[in-house]
Amino acid sequence: MAERDVTRLAVLGATGSIGTSTLDVAARHPEAFRVHAVAAGRDVEGLLAICQRHRPARAALADASAAAQLSARLRAEGIAGIEVSAGEDGVAALAADAEVDAVVTAVVGAAGLASSMAACEAGKTILLANKETLVVAGEAFMETARRSGARIVPVDSEHNAVFQGLPGGKASAPGVERILLTASGGPFRDRDPDTLAAVTPEEAVAHPNWSMGRKISVDSATMMNKGLEVIEACHLFGLAPERVDVVIHRQSLVHALVGYCDGSYLAQVGSPDMRVPIAYAMGYPERLASGVELVDLAAAGRLDFEAVEERRFPCLRLAYQALRAGGGACAVLNAANEVAVDAFLEGRLRFDRIAAVTEEALAAQAPPAPRDLPSASAIDAQARRTAEAAVARIEG
Repeated sequence: MAERDVTRLAVLGATGSIGTSTLDVAARHPEAFRVHAVAAGRDVEGLLAICQRHRPARAALADASAAAQLSARLRAEGIAGIEVSAGEDGVAALAADAEVDAVVTAVVGAAGLASSMAACEAGKTILLANKETLVVAGEAFMETARRSGARIVPVDSEHNAVFQGLPGGKASAPGVERILLTASGGPFRDRDPDTLAAVTPEEAVAHPNWSMGRKISVDSATMMNKGLEVIEACHLFGLAPERVDVVIHRQSLVHALVGYCDGSYLAQVGSPDMRVPIAYAMGYPERLASGVELVDLAAAGRLDFEAVEERRFPCLRLAYQALRAGGGACAVLNAANEVAVDAFLEGRLRFDRIAAVTEEALAAQAPPAPRDLPSASAIDAQARRTAEAAVARIEG
């Protein structure tokens, strides 16, 4: 690639799968990237290892006691010069740091909203991997970006694929008809729907194609993850729900397609390795070596596409329902789903009742669209209370 100034990165959610993949790509291009700041939730050992390798100027852990442990460990290892901060405010401060050029927002769930908004308000280049930011507060986030001049480049493989297939990354370009997001179908795409009540957490997190965290793996198994991606796509690309479709694609090689008025689809094809979209987002508009080889299409043999079976995946229907309802319905959807997934992983809720809890919360609450972070947080908190009550009632 051509010579460029060094981009100073803040990697939020640095110990997760997106964070570690980002750090891998950055390490391949030391002439182009400097890891200035890293943040995680409470993974002291993981963040310590990152600090040892990348020697950032700043580090943060959302958990205050974990941050204190990190400070002690850094001193014990003789590593000086890394400023450690704590709490959500500490993580958000890294996102807005004047020394940071680009922020990778990979904190999982609604917990990542505050730091994403901080980066947006500071006008940063945002490599967006926290889809809940747009699900919970999409209108407010996009309006903040327009006002601050923040540049948003999607990291999720599907949205990154759409971004690559759109002229200038904009769905408003002439001739764009619709976009098509692909879904693997997760571990239960062939399982009898009548047996889903017996699904265990271990089965649900065993994704056939991707290596991901537990929460997002469950969301993939229910296809709520794809529903959240539909909502995210509508905000990112300014599309009505009717122009965003989902199909099951078992091989996870075609990540999205953009359909045009002349009858053409442009598809992005790549291995199911997050370093591919991450490298594109980091280097945009240039391309960087990601460490991933080109797909051997002859070895792949075939590319299959199937319609989504609603009986098996009711959460996708709920996501479209919330999107069409507007207001704060998508924030309710996200919060209720997080509560239901946590309850399932803790053994308090059957897998097949995750959708029921979410649907009950949607029916109970119809708030206006959040205008800012406090109003988004208020909707989130109320939806969580409603969902917890639903869990207790359904399994009581």
